[in-house]
Amino acid sequence: MRPTRRRTRLLLAVSAAVAALAVPLGVHVARGADSGTPAAPPKPEPAGSECRTAIEGSRAVAYCHNPYPSTDLVQLHTECARWWDVDADGAAVAVAPGRTVRLEDRCWKEIATAWVSHRPAPL
Repeated sequence: MRPTRRRTRLLLAVSAAVAALAVPLGVHVARGADSGTPAAPPKPEPAGSECRTAIEGSRAVAYCHNPYPSTDLVQLHTECARWWDVDADGAAVAVAPGRTVRLEDRCWKEIATAWVSHRPAPL
């Protein structure tokens, strides 16, 4: 074999060996293993209210209780069954920690669905 081919093969073999050693080292450093801290993301605080919604005829009522230490904003959404009846989104109500609120809305005729949306209160 010619010396040029040997050098090319040797250069390719050395490059492959360096890459094989560098990739695990890069992964090890990227995970933060050298810093001594775990790479797990921080756990979010529990938040949100528990809501129970009831529909009776043309009225919808929801009770929302917030057992967590942060304030939650809840909003009742009502979808009416008739096409000419106007769907409604109620005003957002702040539920303080340990409090219960009552949300209500109605349609002229029947209610198709009603649900409550949540979002954290601004600080």
